Amino acid sequence: VGTSCAKSMLLRGSCHKIVLIDKDKNRAQGVATDLSHGELLCPPTTMLAGDYDDLTGSSIVVITAGINEQAGKAIKRADNLGRLRLLPHNAKVYKKILPKLTKVAPNATILVVTDPPDPLSEIALQFTTSDKVISAGTFLDSLRFRLQIARQLGCHPSSVNAQVIGEHGTSQVYVWSSAQIGGQSILDYVASKKLNAYDFQRTVEEAVRYANIDIIEGTGASQHGIGIVTARLVEAILRNEGLVAPVGKHHPGFSVTLSLPSIIGHGGISKVIEPALSDKERDALQKSAKAIVDALSTLV
Repeated sequence: VGTSCAKSMLLRGSCHKIVLIDKDKNRAQGVATDLSHGELLCPPTTMLAGDYDDLTGSSIVVITAGINEQAGKAIKRADNLGRLRLLPHNAKVYKKILPKLTKVAPNATILVVTDPPDPLSEIALQFTTSDKVISAGTFLDSLRFRLQIARQLGCHPSSVNAQVIGEHGTSQVYVWSSAQIGGQSILDYVASKKLNAYDFQRTVEEAVRYANIDIIEGTGASQHGIGIVTARLVEAILRNEGLVAPVGKHHPGFSVTLSLPSIIGHGGISKVIEPALSDKERDALQKSAKAIVDALSTLV
């Protein structure tokens, strides 16, 4: 995933300088060298490998360290824990690297991409302040949601306004109550087309919930979509765009990090937008928060 993030940032010109750090320094150097050979064909960007000291003065640090679903055996559709199964191992990784990171870049925004990003953001909060930690959250899930709805309805995904909130994982919440196409409720539109609403929703939700497993079964790792999403978030932060997207921040009301629509700009999240939810969606969001809290409670 780290390589995909770096490649996406290079191709999009997300920032001026990218420093790759890996416990395997030869790997970091190899990836940086390989990508740097394409620098001349991309927006001006310097790509290099380094160490923690090279992060001094960084505006943003993207963390992708840890094992993925394949290595952590989180690839069964019937497993309700899903990505949360990776937490015990990846929490240990974060506790090792964050003290080094925050020592040299105390003012950097930290973007958590490693799965599961929401509880890992809580680990990161032990080493920095809440306004500096963002979970990539359900931004990618929301893009998948819009894509699957569009495919079912035969329109372009950009014409669909819909979002996923809560955990980036199996307890995520699909906000159907406010989902729209062309200003019309998607559920009303589905009814007008004489489609079975239950089947429609189930088909879309399963495609989104298990998208990572579908990808893993084909390629061994889900990496390119999250790479592009990460690059987009980096741009929004560095350019102070005010982009609105569902990403994760610690929410006192839920006692944990989870995704809600947020205004993203310089320094991270400036404001969280509380979406209008149905009673069913509100209950599901509470359960999603509890799933993350419960996972954190198992850590030693």
